[in-house]
Amino acid sequence: MKGRIHSIESFGTVDGPGIRCVVFLQGCSLRCRYCHNPDTWDCQGGQEIDSEEVVQKVLRFKSYFGEKGGITLSGGEPLLQPDFAAAILKRCKEEGIHTAVDTSGWVDISALDKVLPYTDLFLLDIKGLNEENYTWITGQKTQKFHEALQLIKEKKTDLWLRYVVLPGINDTDQHREKLKEFVQALSPQVQNVELLPYHPLGIHKWEKLGLKYTLYDLEIPNQDKIDQFSHDVYSVFKRND
Repeated sequence: MKGRIHSIESFGTVDGPGIRCVVFLQGCSLRCRYCHNPDTWDCQGGQEIDSEEVVQKVLRFKSYFGEKGGITLSGGEPLLQPDFAAAILKRCKEEGIHTAVDTSGWVDISALDKVLPYTDLFLLDIKGLNEENYTWITGQKTQKFHEALQLIKEKKTDLWLRYVVLPGINDTDQHREKLKEFVQALSPQVQNVELLPYHPLGIHKWEKLGLKYTLYDLEIPNQDKIDQFSHDVYSVFKRND
């Protein structure tokens, strides 16, 4: 099975539990204002590679995975190439490797169906907590996300939730309460919640690609604000645990 990837990170430590081999696939339908990998948006970018070749690269690092590590498919949006993604995940499961998919959730149900049988964990990006906020950040409506989320809930697949904190945009008391409700509604599937402070480290990629970056004036979140946000959300997560 052929597909297109951007790159492979051999020893990832932030994209799932343990040490992981992270495969970044090409293509994304969202245009998030804070994206730090806009070079993965183009479905025809990157390099073409066979799924088995990817698996063989992953197997080189299997001895380092231990009990918790494994493979994470990221992007871009890996589920824009569902057959390619499923082929990689299936082979990795056959080799006894823990599998994770880092997804925005803005994907077709048919694509999600193809990878669900071979996915141990979804790293689900929460882009926005209401229609207006979600659309402003991503350029898309929320319907696909909620449809995919419903299927993940029905299958009871483990979840790590990720939420990028944008000062003055999605860190208000109202957003914090909505995020707490979101986490509570997914209990007990939620294994971890990551509140990621906004950073401008991807700006140079936008400029290199000739893209208009709209968050130049946004400040990096105050750590005290992040800590308070984290305390409130984690209190719900710990009760679920």
